[in-house]
Amino acid sequence: MERLHQACLATMPLLFVALWSTGFIGAKFGLPYAEPFTFLFIRFVLTLLLLVPLVMLLGGHWPKGAVLWGHIAVSGLLVHGAYLGGVFYGIYLGMPAGLASLLVGLQPLLTAALSGPLLDERLTPRQWLGLGLGLAGIALVLGGKLDPGQALFHGFGIEALGAVLVALVGISLGTLYQKRHCTGMPLLGGTVVQYLGAGTVLGLGALLFESRTIDWTPTFLLTLGWLVLVLSISAILLLMALIRRGEASRVASLFYLVPPVTALEAWWLFDERLPAASLVGMGIAIAGVVLVVRARA
Repeated sequence: MERLHQACLATMPLLFVALWSTGFIGAKFGLPYAEPFTFLFIRFVLTLLLLVPLVMLLGGHWPKGAVLWGHIAVSGLLVHGAYLGGVFYGIYLGMPAGLASLLVGLQPLLTAALSGPLLDERLTPRQWLGLGLGLAGIALVLGGKLDPGQALFHGFGIEALGAVLVALVGISLGTLYQKRHCTGMPLLGGTVVQYLGAGTVLGLGALLFESRTIDWTPTFLLTLGWLVLVLSISAILLLMALIRRGEASRVASLFYLVPPVTALEAWWLFDERLPAASLVGMGIAIAGVVLVVRARA
């Protein structure tokens, strides 16, 4: 029994990464039935309806002071609003889920590059090498998707690439902002505030730029339920458990597994294929992320 318990604990970080990778797949499943900002706004509303009572039930703490609330809301706007909004909009415009996952998976590289001027942190030679590998890998990946015909890339255009790059910049800046201004943030209660900030802006975006039409098919309902219950609730609780066991760094180091796992899922479910050059580029980019993450650790 003890061995089984230890085995379950050992698989928790991998389970978290596996759950996280399905967010990109969920976007691919749900976006044919709702526009991206509308989809995300509904997801955040349902999540908050479940998460707020959960904070009270678990005796969670709320952020103290209006200033901290404001900082956490801004970090939520970047970490959740810009990140998820950019990813969902890019996939909505035709970007493959595996490629979107790889691009935003470069967050440790961009965070490391920005930490110098913003947090006065110096990059090590290993981090510089990781940054170079990451850029070279992405060049190969995007080069493998270039379309000499009418479109810039096979299946998507420059707008989709721009949206996912906004997601990458948003989560990178949000990570640094949270590190500087939200050090006193309780995890569960702070997540509620982050969702409030992100959901408000995404709801405004849906109101201004979208028709807000939803096709309530069984596929959409199942996808929405998965994203709310499994990702926005279960994954957060799993992260809390890992942090309490002192394994948050292990989760961070395993995040480089998300792009290949997502690419495998997208190939199996949607027959998304990457050319050989793009697959090589993915491996090089992931190696660069690994170098940066380990150097930061």
